[in-house]
Amino acid sequence: MHERAGTLARPDDLIDVAALLLAYAETVPDPAIAAQRVVFGTSGHRGSAFTGAFTEPHIAAISAAIAEYRAEQGISGPLFIGADTHPLSVPAERTAVEVLLAAGVDVRAAAGDGDDWFVPTPALSHAILAHNRGLAADDPSRADGIVVTPSHNPPADGGFKYNPPHGGPADTDATNWIAARANELLASGTPNIPRATREAVAAAPRFDFLGGYIECLNEVIDLAAIRDAGVSFAAHPLGGASVAYWAAIRDRLGIDVTVLGDGVDPRWGFMHLDWDGKIRMDPSSAHVMSTVSAFRDEYALITGNDADADRHGIVTADGLMNPNHYLAVAIDYLLRHRPEWPESAGVGKTLVSSGMIDRVVASHRRELLEVPVGFKWFVPGLADGTVVFGGEESAGASFQRFDGSAWSTDKDGILLALLAAEIQAVTGQSPSERYRELVAEFGEPSYARIDAAASPEQKARLGALAPSDVTATELAGDPITAILTRAPGNDAAIGGLKVQTAHAWFAARPSGTEDVMKIYAESFRGPEHLALVQEEAQALVARVLG
Repeated sequence: MHERAGTLARPDDLIDVAALLLAYAETVPDPAIAAQRVVFGTSGHRGSAFTGAFTEPHIAAISAAIAEYRAEQGISGPLFIGADTHPLSVPAERTAVEVLLAAGVDVRAAAGDGDDWFVPTPALSHAILAHNRGLAADDPSRADGIVVTPSHNPPADGGFKYNPPHGGPADTDATNWIAARANELLASGTPNIPRATREAVAAAPRFDFLGGYIECLNEVIDLAAIRDAGVSFAAHPLGGASVAYWAAIRDRLGIDVTVLGDGVDPRWGFMHLDWDGKIRMDPSSAHVMSTVSAFRDEYALITGNDADADRHGIVTADGLMNPNHYLAVAIDYLLRHRPEWPESAGVGKTLVSSGMIDRVVASHRRELLEVPVGFKWFVPGLADGTVVFGGEESAGASFQRFDGSAWSTDKDGILLALLAAEIQAVTGQSPSERYRELVAEFGEPSYARIDAAASPEQKARLGALAPSDVTATELAGDPITAILTRAPGNDAAIGGLKVQTAHAWFAARPSGTEDVMKIYAESFRGPEHLALVQEEAQALVARVLG
C-alpha cells in the first residue's frame, strides 16, 4: 500500500500532457521489442506513448488491420467510433478516422464539440446493437465499432478496442488476426498506410451517441419510479466520458441527480490516489472513491464511473459497496422486478465473483453461467437473450431491457448506477440495506484477493494446469468438491485453477501484465477461515507449480 493512497493528487503526480502528445506523434516503435508490438489483451491494445507502446504508428496499423478484417468478414455497414477523456484518446481517434476513411469505411464519429463529444463504451455498444437489430447474421450492412479507451488506467495510458457486430468485446479469433496483421504493417512501415484528407474527415457523417442512448433508457430502467419516489442522488463521472450523459439524464429525463466533479481534466488533478499511489479512475476502489468523500453527508446515494463509463461504484450511507455485494443485490432485485424476462434465461458471472451470487441465482431457480474472467464471455448470451444479466467482480455488468432483448453487450456503468436509484425508489432501501437482507438469508461471505510473485515460467505452468495436477482432498478443513481448470458455464479454459468446497473456494490465475499470480478466495465461515483458505491456497499452488 502506498503511503499516500486515498489522498488528493499533488502537482508532481500529474502528467505532462504536451509531452505525452508529442511522444504519440513522434515516437517510432520498434516491432522487434515485444513491449512495443501490438498486443490485444482482454480489453484491447493498451500502453503509453511514453514507453513506445501506444503511438500514431500503432493506431494507424491497427486501424488498417481492422479495415481489412471487416472486409474479410463481409461487413460493409457503418463503423461507429468513440473516445473517452484520456489525453491519448483524442489524437488516436483522429488517426483511426483518417485511416479508416481512406480505406473506404463508412465511419461514424460522435457529433458535438464539447463534453458530449466523448463516448462511453456502453453508448457505442448500444449504437451497434440498435443499427443491427433485425439484420441477419450475414447481412453485409451490419455495423461494428471501435472504442478508444484504456478504461480506468492512469492518465498517460491509451487504449484501442474493437467491437464486432454483436456489440461486445471481440473474441480472441478476431483480436489475434487484427494484432498479427497490425504487427506486419508496423514492421513494413506505417507511413505507407493511406490517410484521408482533413476535408474528407470534416465531411464524414456524425452520429448522436448521447441522444440514441439517453432516449432509450426508459426501455431498461424504471425512470418513472425514480421520479415518482423523489429519489435524489449524485453521480461523479470521475472526469470521464459520462459527464454529458449524466447532465442529459438530469435535464432531458427529469431525474434528480447532481453531477459532481470538475468536469474533464486530462491530468485528473482532482482525483485521490489509488492503492499504489497512481491516479486511476477505478470507481470500485475505496482509495479512488475518497474523491467523493466530501459529499457523503449531502447525498444518501452517490455513484461513480470510470473514464469510459463501463464500470460503476455505489456509495451509500454505509460507504462504498464491494462490487460483489452490489452484483448480488442487482441480480436479486432484477429477477424480482423484471417479470417479462424469460424464465429459461440464465445469469452470468465470472468464476472469481462471489458465491453469494450462486446462492441468489439458485433461490430464483435460474441457471448460473459461470465463465472465465472477461466480459466477452457474456456477449453471446446477452446478444441472443439466453442470458439476462452478466457481471464480473471488477464492477462491470450489463443486463437486458424490460422485454428481455439486448441493451448493451459491453459493460455499462451508467446503467448499473441508475439501477441503484431504481432499487432505492422501488424498495425504499439502499442497495447496502438490501445486501444485509441477503446476508441474513444466505450467510455472510468473506472475500479477498492477494497477489503473489510468480515467474513467467510459473505463470505459464499455472495457465496449463489440469485438475489431475491437484492431489489434495481437503481445503481449510473441508472436503474439496470441485477442481476446475475450465469454466463450468461454457467449458472455456480459465487460464488457471479454481478449487471449491461446500463453504469456500479459491482461484489462482496469472496476471497478464505483471510477474504475479492473483489468488482470489472466499469463505462463508468468516474472516479467520478465509485467512486459512488463503494460506492453504498459496501452499497448494506452490506445490503444484513445484
